[in-house]
Amino acid sequence: QVQLVQSGGGLVQAGGSLRLSCAASGFTFSSRHMGWFRQTPGKEREFVARTTRGGGSTYYADSVKGRFTITRDDRATYLQMNSPKPEDTAVYYCATERGYSGSIDPNDYDHWGQGTLVTVSS
Repeated sequence: QVQLVQSGGGLVQAGGSLRLSCAASGFTFSSRHMGWFRQTPGKEREFVARTTRGGGSTYYADSVKGRFTITRDDRATYLQMNSPKPEDTAVYYCATERGYSGSIDPNDYDHWGQGTLVTVSS
């Protein structure tokens, strides 16, 4: 079955760096667009970044543009978080897009990782 297993979260100081990983199995990874989202208590899940199935095109939320980078290889997707800020503190999720529209709506994503907590201290 489809599995997305995340790793790499934790505590980081503001201005530092952290890399999240999302290892995929159970499906043809190269055929799916991938995205990263985040969520804080009491708030809706928020788009962070996405990449196309070939990795040639990426798109970012304005709040992370220039600081975060989404990449992928043949079996995982990654979110490199540089210069994180305290407001980036959240549970981060990777997900597969159901279609190929390049959506940033979490409702258009069908399989999700287990989530990993990132805490940015000031």
